[in-house]
Formats: sequence, structure tokens, C-alpha cells
Amino acid sequence: MNVIQKKPLTELGYNFVAASYLPEGKDEYYLRNKQLGKQQSNYRKLSALEIEILVRNDNTSDDWNNIYVANEFTPQLVKHCHFFGVVRIGKLEPYYLEFHNLRLPVGLYNSTITSCDFGDNAAIHNVNFLSHYIIGNEVIISNVNEMATTDHSKFGNGIVKEGEPESLRIWLELCNENGGRSVMPFDGMLPGDAWLWTRNRDDKALQQQFKQFTENQFDKKRGYYGMVGDRCVIKNCKIIKDVHIGTDAYLKGANKIKNVTINSSSEATSQIGEGCELVNGIVGYGCRVFYGVKAVRFVMASHSQLKYGARLINSYLGNNATISCCEVLNSLIFPAHEQHHNNSFLCAALIMGQSNMAAGATIGSNHNSRGADGEVIAGRGFWPGLCVSLKHNSRFASFTLIAKGTYMYEMDVPYPFSLILNDEQSNSLKVMTGYWFMHNMYALARNSWKYIDRDKRTDKTQLIEYDYLAPDSVEEMIHAMALMEIATGKAWYTQHDPLADVSEHDLQEKGKELLIHDPEMVAGLQIFAPNVENSSRKVQLLKVHRSYPMFRELINLYAVRNILSYFEQHSGHYFTALRAIVETAERGPWYNVGGQLMKEETLMDLKDRIRSGDIDSWNALHENYRIIGEQYAKDKLQHAIASLLYIEEKTARDFTPSFLKDCLLQSVHIQTFLTEGIYQSRAKDYQNPFRQMVYENEAEMDAVIGKLEDNSFIQQTLAELKAYKKKVSGLIEEWGLSAAPVVGQ
Repeated sequence: MNVIQKKPLTELGYNFVAASYLPEGKDEYYLRNKQLGKQQSNYRKLSALEIEILVRNDNTSDDWNNIYVANEFTPQLVKHCHFFGVVRIGKLEPYYLEFHNLRLPVGLYNSTITSCDFGDNAAIHNVNFLSHYIIGNEVIISNVNEMATTDHSKFGNGIVKEGEPESLRIWLELCNENGGRSVMPFDGMLPGDAWLWTRNRDDKALQQQFKQFTENQFDKKRGYYGMVGDRCVIKNCKIIKDVHIGTDAYLKGANKIKNVTINSSSEATSQIGEGCELVNGIVGYGCRVFYGVKAVRFVMASHSQLKYGARLINSYLGNNATISCCEVLNSLIFPAHEQHHNNSFLCAALIMGQSNMAAGATIGSNHNSRGADGEVIAGRGFWPGLCVSLKHNSRFASFTLIAKGTYMYEMDVPYPFSLILNDEQSNSLKVMTGYWFMHNMYALARNSWKYIDRDKRTDKTQLIEYDYLAPDSVEEMIHAMALMEIATGKAWYTQHDPLADVSEHDLQEKGKELLIHDPEMVAGLQIFAPNVENSSRKVQLLKVHRSYPMFRELINLYAVRNILSYFEQHSGHYFTALRAIVETAERGPWYNVGGQLMKEETLMDLKDRIRSGDIDSWNALHENYRIIGEQYAKDKLQHAIASLLYIEEKTARDFTPSFLKDCLLQSVHIQTFLTEGIYQSRAKDYQNPFRQMVYENEAEMDAVIGKLEDNSFIQQTLAELKAYKKKVSGLIEEWGLSAAPVVGQ
């Protein structure tokens, strides 16, 4: 039975906060007045003439003495409204407001208004029930069924108000459907915050601090009003309840928005469109939500988008990410994620950014295990192809591409930049190592470029790494190279001396020798990898003889790029300054903390300081992200040099001018190879007869898709190669390493 309470009409608009929750000496308006600030002193009571005009215009009030107005108030601009409680109205002048061809006169018309404050020149039309909101200046609200705030509103934050049971707290069940990695959402939550909180679940001290940070960030008192910032436009919406809206937001045709914060500003406007339903969430600055979206228990980081019927539930969507049409559940998604197709599904996953989900990809239904507690962890650049179905639990290194197929077993793929193929004919799993560099360099390079170009964040507290050659991917490459060495050595002994009793160290030494000095021999071996798939079938590594030396060259390029970048930013420094950095260079594990890369030592120190209370709030943690970001270039340089010395089996003492010169020249070779790969991988699209056949002739093809030579990204990479060669040549000359010109100069 619906419990419908009957109360005296004289109480409508009053007693917003029960007396038991009011501090001593405070009335129900004390928090409202605090939110309104000094502006509350700008209002006065109505004059007798103004009341007469208002009554003549078919307005009513339970008590005209509780209506306060600005000095420039024009009563003729208020018609057919019913007021209850204390209402304050800013100046109303004979203008109309126009936005996207919607033209409405300033004033309040045909609305029921309960205990609200209005800024200057608002246009309020046909709001059936507007209750307990503070409305900014030049706001347009038109055709809204219900727009109200309750005394216990939390605006999407994971807190409970005074007198509420713990069971009412909103949690985000990220990464795992059983709630074992749940976090309390809060306005301002960064991807790094979500990652730190979902990890370290056995660290009770750390977990408690995160909860305390969130509790301390918000007032538990009842009585806060909803806010609508200046210049907002809200039209043709049905229900808006317990929603805090920043300035310049645009809400049109939404079905329901409840318990949500919508961040928006003049520099980063947010929009909510037709048919959308948002419940229990945070919308970041500059977000777009359009066309039938359903989002429940969610956080959208700044400049992310939900479109075309997408469903986002119990998930965190990182900055500059887009999800259209499909369904995403219980996932933590780092910045720069793309998922556009109606029939893709993502569940119980940690996706570390720069990722793309193809049509038909089903990443984690969790219907393939005895409990809904599986997880998928995917490094940067994760790209499951058409109709890929994966089994929980699985883990993938950075920049993994998965070919179409149903993968029946759990996988742990430690080889970055690889292509995974399920070969049903031979009943084997195949991993083509270094695939991206050999066959699709255009996509790899363009993606890194476009993510930087599309990073629209106005607040870059976290320094997001988009380069495919970075500490995390390079560490994975070094680890993968060791695995390749062992697998190659084992393959050689299996073929040439199967009865030999060989240690893993000897296998690795033999494999390394073959991969460096006899790649043709390696090309003839069948190389298998252990512990990649949870099955008895074989996992074959493909093209190891090509990817291994390429990884070595890429690490050299990674080091030289960072050396050049350092000296561009520190002009006047010479080889002796670099030597000082070399002496302190070291490599080790790196972590992707919401898109921001941190070395293990930095991350451990960060967590220690959180436990100890030295970092005592989310704001303090965010400031540390910023400081760590400022240190990142130097940390990356040290890691790059240490990685170079490691693969070349050199010490700091061996880092001589002659060695550096060799590295510089070698980097030009691999940079040239990559640039040619960018061109060739795109050129294949023009040379493929099956692509050509849909056009009458070459001229029509050029008209439709553009000429290859006019491709702006290719032209950009060619120009960058030329500039790179010039930098290398200039550095060699400046330091007196050699007068020899760089090849191709």
C-alpha cells in the first residue's frame, strides 16, 4: 500500500529540516543562507503595490511576507505562479533569453515554487513543482515536471546523512561483481583515486584512510539545497531530484536525474540529452550524455561521453572516453577508452586506457564460472577485435590486440604489442609478438597522437601518459624478452638435444645468443610459451626472431627520445650533466595509476604517507599527483637510460660519448623504420584490390577517402622524422661526438 500522508497546507514549504537535526540556535534556513552567501542581503520585502500586481496576475502565496525580491524586481513578469515558504527572487527586467533558438521572456510563469532562491533575470516557465533549489543568474528552466531537493540529498556522493542507516550508502562495485572492490564515489574522484582504492584490499589501514577521506570531504548535516549555476538551460525534462548542477550546463529532454552532481563551467560545459536516466552518480566537467542513456551508480570523469542508449552501471569512466550503444558493468576504465557498438559488452574489468572495444566483443559475462567474482585486467592499448569472447580471469600486457574468436580458457599474456589468435584448426593459441610494429604501425602511432590531441581536460592534475614507449610498456618488453629467450632456448634444445638436462639460466643464455646472432635459425624453430593459457593445448609464439631485436632497438629509441627531450628542456647542459643522471639511473617496476605512471618506489611512498596521515585528504592526494607529475620527466629519463644500459649489458661507466653516439645513430634507424611502417601500413589500404573494387576508378577512390599523399598524419610523421634527424645531428655536433652527418639528413 502506498503511504500517502496528509498534512496542513500551512506547512507546505516549511520544516524542510526536522527540528531534531537542527543545531541549537539554528533555523531550517541556515545552510541555505550559507550556500547563498552575501547575496541573501540583496533582497527586500514586497511593497503593497507589488503584492497587488502579483495577485492581479493570478499568483498566490501562503504568506506574501515570505517573498523577498531584489530592488529591480518587476512584478508584471511573474504570472500564474503559486508560492510556498520563503522565496527570494532576483531582479527581473523586460528582456527575453535566447539559447539555441529557444526564446523565453525573463520572469516566473505557470509554476509551483516552494522555498527557492532565484538569481537575476531567470526565465522559469511551466515547472509543475520546483522545490528547495538555489537558481543562478540568467537561468532558463522550461517544461519540467518535478525539480526538487530533499533534506538528506547527497548529490551522488557516497555518504550518509545524520540519522540515516549505513545501508543507504551508495557504493560503486568496481572491477568485480561481488562487491569486493567497492569504493565510495565522490565529486572530484580521479582515475588514480579509484585505482588505488580498488587495489590493496588487504591493506586495512589504507582502505580506512580512503573511507575517512571521503567522509571528511562532505558535511553530514541535513538541509542543503540543490544548486543550478548561472546560465544553465533546463528544458523538457521530467524528474530532476537531488541534483547539483554547475554553471552553463544544458539539460534537455531527460527522463530522470536523481542524486547526481553535474559539474559544468563556462570553459567545460556539460550536457544531458533526450531520454536519459541518471541515478546515483557524478558527471564530470565537459561531459556529454545523449539519447536514451541509462547510468546508475557511476562516475564520469571530465570530458567523457555516453551516447545512443549506452548503459553504464557500477562503473567509473575515465577522462576523454566515449561509450555508445553498449553495456558496461562493474568496470574501472582509465582515460581514452572507445566503445561504440551496440553489441559489445564489458563487465568486471580493469581497462587501463587508450583502449578500443570492437563490435560483438564480450569481455566478461562471468557466466563461465561458478561465481560472479571473475576479473579481467588489461594494460594500456587493449583492443579486443570483432566478436571476441574472453573468459575470466584474464590479464593482458599493454597494447594487446585480440583477433576474432571465442577464447575458452583463462589467459595471462605478458607480451606487449602482440596479436593473439585462437587457431581452431590446429587447436592452439598463437601470440604474434611485436605485431603492431610490423603490421599496423599507422594505428599505433596515430592513436598515441590523437589521445594527446583529444585531451580536453581543463584540470590536468594527473599527468596522463599516452606514448606507447613509456616506462610501463618498456618494462613489459624487457620482461617479455627474457621469456622469449627462455622459450627460444627450450625450442632449440627440443630440436637439437632433447635429452639434455638444461637449467633455465642455460636456456635463457642459449636463446639470447640465438636471437642476437642467429635470427634465421630462430625463424625455423617452433617456439612455445608456458603459463599463457589455462589449458593443455600449446601456445605458440610467432615472429620472435623479428620482434626480439626490434624490442631492443625500440628501447634504444625510448632512451634517446628522452635524452633529447631532456636537453630540449634544459638548454646549455652538456654530456657531463647527462653523466650525473646516468650515475643515478635505475629501472624497476612501474604502475599505471589511473593513466599516470609511477615507479614502484614513488607509489610505495605515496601509500606510506596516506597510512601515516601525512596525506590526509583527497585534495592532498591530488596535490601529490601533481608533484609526482612534475617529477615524471626526470624519473622517465633515468628509467630510459637504465633500460638502455640493461639491454646493452653496460654499466654507467660504459656510458661514454662514443656509446651515446652509437645509440643516437641507431635511434635514427629505428625511427626511420617506424615512420616507413606508418606509411606502408596505411598504403596497404590503397593497394588492396578488394578495397579498390568499390570505386569506379582511382580518382573516385581519392575523392571518397582522400589521397594517400595528402594524409595529414603521414605528412606530420615525415616532418617529425626530418626534425628528429636534425636533432640527433645537432646533438652529435654540439657535443663534438662526430662530424659525420646523420644518414638521410
